[in-house]
Amino acid sequence: MLGEVFLLIFVSMIDWNLIASQIATLTFDIVYFGAIISTIIVIVLDNRNPVKTMAWILVLMFLPIVGLIFYFFFGRSQRRVRIIGQKSYDRLMKKPMAEYLAQDYSELPTAYTRLISFFRETNQAFPFEGNRVEIYTGGYTKLQALLRELQKAKRHIHMEYYIIENDAIGRMLRDVLIEKAREGVEVRVIYDDVGCWHVPNHFFEAMREAGIEVRSFLKVRFPLFTSKVNYRNHRKIVVIDGCVGFVGGMNLAERYMRGFSWGIWRDTHIMMEGKAVHGLQTAFLLDWYFVDRTLITASRYFPKIETCGNSLAQIVTSEPIGPWKEIMQGMLIAITSAKSYIYIQTPYFLPTEQILTAMQTAALSGVDVRLMLPDRADNRLTHLGSCSYLEDVFEAGVKVYFYKKGFLHAKTMVSDDMLSTVGSTNVDFRSFEHNFEVNAFMYDMETALEMKEVFLQDQRECIQIFQKNWVKRSWKQKAAESVVRLMAPLL
Repeated sequence: MLGEVFLLIFVSMIDWNLIASQIATLTFDIVYFGAIISTIIVIVLDNRNPVKTMAWILVLMFLPIVGLIFYFFFGRSQRRVRIIGQKSYDRLMKKPMAEYLAQDYSELPTAYTRLISFFRETNQAFPFEGNRVEIYTGGYTKLQALLRELQKAKRHIHMEYYIIENDAIGRMLRDVLIEKAREGVEVRVIYDDVGCWHVPNHFFEAMREAGIEVRSFLKVRFPLFTSKVNYRNHRKIVVIDGCVGFVGGMNLAERYMRGFSWGIWRDTHIMMEGKAVHGLQTAFLLDWYFVDRTLITASRYFPKIETCGNSLAQIVTSEPIGPWKEIMQGMLIAITSAKSYIYIQTPYFLPTEQILTAMQTAALSGVDVRLMLPDRADNRLTHLGSCSYLEDVFEAGVKVYFYKKGFLHAKTMVSDDMLSTVGSTNVDFRSFEHNFEVNAFMYDMETALEMKEVFLQDQRECIQIFQKNWVKRSWKQKAAESVVRLMAPLL
């Protein structure tokens, strides 16, 4: 009897709430740390770039909750598979290949045979001669040219943009497309689902109701398809009747015209006429197959085009699902092949180790390497990351310029009065490894000299940054840059 009393007293003294709380805490710790450890194991076994692997491990170790969330959205690798079967791909490439083989031109420029061959072999980017290139460095001139060419469309319009805003510019372009569709012109539009997240459905529904075929690229729906958020279509392509094309850095939004309260929006876009438009058409139709599973190969989309200029050009694409990083590797070849100079403009400078080493090597060998960045960017985090790499290029003799007149969003490169490229690709990990990108590479003196002059004009609106002054910035600034640099492969 006495024992039972003591047992009752002992049981009553036990704090069951405390025990339950401790069990819950232990269970949470096991699940929590198990998730982190298992995620780190998955990252290691994925055999990624060691720099990227270490970046993810550091984030998971020091910011575990944030790291897990970021990895869930941005870190998971997708199985690398072909967008399109080989048979279908061969059918799509049949017409462009025939046009390429039918060309009767002199030998390729000797200095760039390696680069041209690389693009042709890895990307099926055929070098087409006889193109005319028009360069636009402002939103208004590009918009005027685009509207003019859209109004001329008789057969089809293919348009693909990362961002199409529901603002005055977006609505104006939408209304023009609706008008052309009602005239009987085939209109197809691809927009990126993340780039247009905040655009209301009725904006695109108005197009669909007018007979325009509109598709979003890689829809992201929570929580099932969050792994797709990291792989975005950053391309800006317009093809009109198969013979006029636009490509470059400008999306469809008011800010590309009016800029910011603190400065202009400085960007570069080009219009192309000539056989190189076949390359833009192929890029669009491959993306159309990806979003619609409809293979479009009719010859009317690849009309016969006469010579209309002197530019030899290739349209080069890159995407995260292929075995190669074609645009990054092509830039690597271009930088290491430069003999006299190479000028680069990019809004974000978070280079891969290969690109950084190539720039250093070129500068150390006596090539005039110039890098132009915005003095003030639209994203403070990426700008801090960009700044963290500058000391590396200073030491090799690269000249660095900060554009002061506004935000520099141009993605261009020009070298040796012969090679130039314009497109959607930034010099950063995201463009090189995660995004679907497109660039036009042009091999002719006229275009290169014009691109060189554009760079030099922009340089007049810049301040040159010198290493002796750069090292004097505050320790807080240096620390912030260093921390962001750790995450550079993930930005």
